[in-house]
Amino acid sequence: MTATSSESVQTAPGQQPPMRHHFTVDVEEHFQVSAMEPYVSRSAWDGLPSRVERNTRILLDLLAEYDVRGTFFTLGWIAERHRGLVGEIAAAGHEVASHGWGHERVTQLTPETFRESVRTSKAILEEISGAAVYGYRAPSFSIVRGGEWALDILLEEGYRYDSSLFPVRRAGYGFVGGGRDPHELRRAGGILHELPPATIRCAGATLPVGGGAYFRLLPSALVDAALSGAARRGVPGTFYIHPWELDPGQ
Repeated sequence: MTATSSESVQTAPGQQPPMRHHFTVDVEEHFQVSAMEPYVSRSAWDGLPSRVERNTRILLDLLAEYDVRGTFFTLGWIAERHRGLVGEIAAAGHEVASHGWGHERVTQLTPETFRESVRTSKAILEEISGAAVYGYRAPSFSIVRGGEWALDILLEEGYRYDSSLFPVRRAGYGFVGGGRDPHELRRAGGILHELPPATIRCAGATLPVGGGAYFRLLPSALVDAALSGAARRGVPGTFYIHPWELDPGQ
């Protein structure tokens, strides 16, 4: 995964450089949010107005302004319809990774349909970007306890890291008891590197604060605390955002 960086950062002799954290984007349309599933059918998607190019370019411009590189977990569905956008992301020096094909939660897929999703999305993203795709993030962080078979399929399909195991307890997702920091998952087919979203510990519980709705609704000091805590542990934290979260029209 690409760590955020800036060439202008200066450190005094003997001083440790600041930690580079992971800035990540889940590239999807405003109508593909899992919470919209009861209200917007998949059959209607192609007839709805697209806003993903506008919203993603806002992020690309912000990252360029601050000389930061990130990882863009992109749906194959988006890549098929917005090839130029994927090309822009890659040309700007960002990593292109997979978010699956059509934003289906892993809990809704069989091993066969999951394999097809990660295989086809990887293929089209590599074709457009001209670079190997090594990373994957499940829509809605939907690799949960009991769904570890998905990790084995990722290894079999050539992925090297995953960013899906959110070590929290909440409705809809959560890999309870999972590691909070980057770690290795030793599977039968090899080692998969896991990069969970940033969390904080409070009253004995692990709480999600590393992006998305938590970033929109909670005090930003909590995100700062999560990333600062990771840095004190000597590891990067992982932040995530969706392009539609910057869109007043959403």
